[in-house]
Amino acid sequence: MDPKEKRVYKIVLTGGPCGGKTTGQARLSTFFENLGWSGGIKFSDLTEEEAFKFQENLLRTMLQIENTFFELADSSTRNCLIICDRGAMDASAFISKEKWEKMMSSNGWNSVELRDNRYNQIIHMVTAANGAEDFYTTEDHACRSEGMELARELDYKAAAAWVGHPYFDVVDNSTEFEKKIRRMIASICQKMCIDTGDRLLTNARKRKFLVKAPLPDDSVFPPFQDFEVVHNYLINSHPSMQARLRKRGQKGHWSYTHTIRKPRLHGQIVEVKTQLTHRDYINLLTQKDDAHFTIYKKRRCFLDNNQYFQLDIYKDPCHPRCVGLILLETYSALEDGRLEECLPKFLQLACEVTGDPAYSMYNLSLREEWSSSSKFCHALKVPEMAEATNGITKLISGTTLANNGSNHSLQNHLSSKVTLNGKCK
Repeated sequence: MDPKEKRVYKIVLTGGPCGGKTTGQARLSTFFENLGWSGGIKFSDLTEEEAFKFQENLLRTMLQIENTFFELADSSTRNCLIICDRGAMDASAFISKEKWEKMMSSNGWNSVELRDNRYNQIIHMVTAANGAEDFYTTEDHACRSEGMELARELDYKAAAAWVGHPYFDVVDNSTEFEKKIRRMIASICQKMCIDTGDRLLTNARKRKFLVKAPLPDDSVFPPFQDFEVVHNYLINSHPSMQARLRKRGQKGHWSYTHTIRKPRLHGQIVEVKTQLTHRDYINLLTQKDDAHFTIYKKRRCFLDNNQYFQLDIYKDPCHPRCVGLILLETYSALEDGRLEECLPKFLQLACEVTGDPAYSMYNLSLREEWSSSSKFCHALKVPEMAEATNGITKLISGTTLANNGSNHSLQNHLSSKVTLNGKCK
């Protein structure tokens, strides 16, 4: 295939309740955007005939909505990833085989066209009720009310509906949730022959580096995508939870995400991400927490040495601690020495700040000075690390938090700096 040829790739993100579809859809959209790609009914209350007509009309509507997006993608000059939150065959999971065949016959449909030819790939996200029971909840989804047993039953039916598709991947709960989401994205990239390096390996973790200004000229960077990003923290009644909004866009076109960061459960940080409409975003913005500045960034996304990077450049207006702040982030499974070799050589990296609360966006956005603030979050404190002879793992301890050349002292806090080549440049 010509690498310059525009691509349209259709997937179904399906699965059982609390399987990760909502968060997965938000993460999947963000991932491919960074690559430059462009009231209800209680079903159990319906009679058999009502259920049949509902599913038939719903499927007709679903197909028409999908066709609208498929046609728009075909006419676009950009690469397009179309994410279907469930697909045509999911309707067959909720009615009898006889009713399904009747529906197919009366509408001139067939399984090969609806299942095999319509979508490029099917991803089934297994319900948390099967293998991650401690994480199964109905609290974060207004339309979810299924108990554990019903969730497992619906999950099995949803998976069975897609058996036979040539590219059908089941993403189970054999790993923690963050790895589950990365496995989902990786399975799609693999089918699409997109090289993501080691970013999506299950042992990859987020690494963050402080970058010295000034940045080199744009021509020095590999091909990149720039986004305007706006973050707002929201008022939250639970002291150990964080809620925030993100507005992210290019050329006047925006996407909106709501994130709730929950306390650790069995060693995992739980984040619930939900894509929003512009209207929902504006409504939630009224709950903005005035104890935090709005964070404005330019986010530059690029690939270098088969490693995917996000460069966050903080912009005014902001707290003085953020003036001139530039942070580089990547997900990688590489050990420190190998990772250092893959870091962008055209950037001046001062030191690694992974896990340092001084570089947590939550803390950076606080209006109060850290020394007098009761809101400073210590949860991301860097654990002590063994000193290495070289690379980027040497430990330096102190009580000063360096911020791009400016020092901000913080009482009762020990900051551990992980440096490049044994020193903070």
